[in-house]
Amino acid sequence: MCVSIPARIVQITEGAMTMAEVEVAGQVETCCLAYLPDAGVGDHVLVQNGFAVELLDPQAAAESLAAFVALGLVPGGAALGDEG
Repeated sequence: MCVSIPARIVQITEGAMTMAEVEVAGQVETCCLAYLPDAGVGDHVLVQNGFAVELLDPQAAAESLAAFVALGLVPGGAALGDEG
């Protein structure tokens, strides 16, 4: 079983495989955008196994992240890095 975690795209790098830097809980990771070619900087996505697999609206992303925090899987007070 795999778990997807909500993240916010902060940078996109075009190339043979479009890649994104995503932020969640203060950490920046890299993921592939092959499944979501229309995703853009500032979008919220679910990341699973290094791939963004679904676009989320900001409210759904925040609710999902809150569940991770409640389960102790992400540090408390974590945010998706929204700028407002």
